[in-house]
Parts: sequence; C-alpha cells; structure tokens
Amino acid sequence: MTEKATFAAGCFWGVEHAFMQIDGVTATQVGYIGGTVDDPDYRTVCSGRTGHAEAVEVEYDPEQVSYEQLLAVFWGEHDPTQKNRQGPDVGTQYRSEIFVHSPEQRRIAEESLAAMQTHLGKPIATQITDAPTFWRAEEYHQRYFEKHGQVACKTQAPQPVTPRSEPVEQRSGLLSGLFSRS
Repeated sequence: MTEKATFAAGCFWGVEHAFMQIDGVTATQVGYIGGTVDDPDYRTVCSGRTGHAEAVEVEYDPEQVSYEQLLAVFWGEHDPTQKNRQGPDVGTQYRSEIFVHSPEQRRIAEESLAAMQTHLGKPIATQITDAPTFWRAEEYHQRYFEKHGQVACKTQAPQPVTPRSEPVEQRSGLLSGLFSRS
C-alpha cells in the first residue's frame, strides 16, 4: 500500500527529479497547491494572484522509504531559510512548505523542522500545512528534466553555522537510517 507526501521547495522540476531518484518512490507529479482558485494553470499561478505553490506530490511505499527519508530529500533540495523564493525564482509560488496528509505526517514534519532549525543558523521559513486539493500541472511540466535533457535547477541548501560533533540526524534520531536499507 502506498502513501502520499507533498512538498513545495521552489521550482517543481528539480524537486520532482530528486524524488524520482529515491528507491520506494512509486510515482511523482508536479502541480499547484494551497491557493484560492480551482484548477489553476501555470500562467495564473505565476501571476502571484492565486496563492498556489509549485509542488510535487510523491507516492511512496513506506515499506521501502520512510517519510523521514523523504523529508531529508526535501530539506536537501532547497534553502528553507528563503521566504517566497528559491535562488533567482521569486514569488509565493516558490515558497517552502510541507503539505501533510495525516496527523502522523504532521508530527514527523514538525520534529524534522525543529531538528533542522537547531542545525541551521537562520530562521527556517518553511510552513507545515494540512494538504488541500492538489492540482496537477500541465503535461509539459511533468518529468520536465527527462523530456528536456536537463539535470537540475537546484538552489544550494544552507550549511550549518557551527560544526557539530555528530550530525543532527544522529543526535535527534529523526533521520536515522536515511542511507541504509534494512
């Protein structure tokens, strides 16, 4: 049985590409979420008048990949300290937001955000919100890098302010086992 996870982390092309590389992710789709207009299109979302974020909906098998592991990919794919932008992309549609599908996802996301906040030196702008309707983006946006031969449009994730004796993943236990499979 699969579950859904939905993340907004700037331009959805690169974020989708990152999640497609993860064992246990069975499907991805890019689209729009969190706005006030039904069935928006790219042009309308980019106008900044709908309130939607560009996002990736991830379908995954929790027996193969955990929600914590997906959150680790989310944090690594963007700079969560930037508000309403990622690199050169500016606007509310490029915000950092985790859209949760259950109370358990909310608990894990809140713990993960708290661990990341301890790890970074700047305030995190990422919001955690109950997932409203996800609107699939136009077909030409789906698997964009596969279709166009590009590799990424990733913003550098921020580095920790001070060196730690052990990674935050080990201290908190939130992201333990990220790179090991049982």
